[in-house]
Amino acid sequence: MTAMLEISHVTRRFEGLVAVDDVSFMLLRGEILGLIGPNGAGKSTLVSLISGTLAPSSGDILFEGRSIVRLPAYRRARLGIGRTFQIMRPFPGLSVLDNVAVGALFGRGGGQVQMARAREQARAQLDFVGLAKNIDQRADELGGPGRKRLELAKALAMKPKVLLCDEVMAGLNQVEIEDVIEVIRKVRNEGISVLVIEHVIKAIRSLSDRLLVLNHGVKIAEGDPGRVLSNQTVVEAYLGKRRA
Repeated sequence: MTAMLEISHVTRRFEGLVAVDDVSFMLLRGEILGLIGPNGAGKSTLVSLISGTLAPSSGDILFEGRSIVRLPAYRRARLGIGRTFQIMRPFPGLSVLDNVAVGALFGRGGGQVQMARAREQARAQLDFVGLAKNIDQRADELGGPGRKRLELAKALAMKPKVLLCDEVMAGLNQVEIEDVIEVIRKVRNEGISVLVIEHVIKAIRSLSDRLLVLNHGVKIAEGDPGRVLSNQTVVEAYLGKRRA
């Protein structure tokens, strides 16, 4: 299968701290890749390196075979890399509809989309994620589950080829988690490759085609979810050697 993303020996240092340490992997076309690891493993940092909000200290990042490591975040977004954020910050005072329209204005094809067209695209994505009834509500009035869906809609309005999801299921109950899983599967069925960071192991196991595991910034496992989650090194990373 064709690789949409190729991460090659990427490292990110913050002064004396190595947050991501010589990590390499591929995200294939039409794949859902789960990214897991204990707190502080470097998962969100890795997503920020791919999306361009952080620059790697070394290594390369290829998107559809082209190096993007020197491109700013907005250029990567216009090529087709969208992301959600772990800390949800909707644009205050704007409606749900206009929050998502911003994604349409600045995503793939951005700069050529008029506001009327952006709102039309936003309505389609809000319907897709199940927020059609909230389009006129102020985005900062949404509860936690609604904000999670809003994050997805904003990212999808950018027309990504690759979607990076940072803990879109955190804080949700089981029914809400199942709803988000269904949305992500629908996203993949639209031909979008998805990288998902998640701590809900049961959910990420059922959702992912493959799993990638980081610990202290180092890749410690990659492959079939069942095999990865039974890997002793992975078990020890989550539970500690005494409890594993």
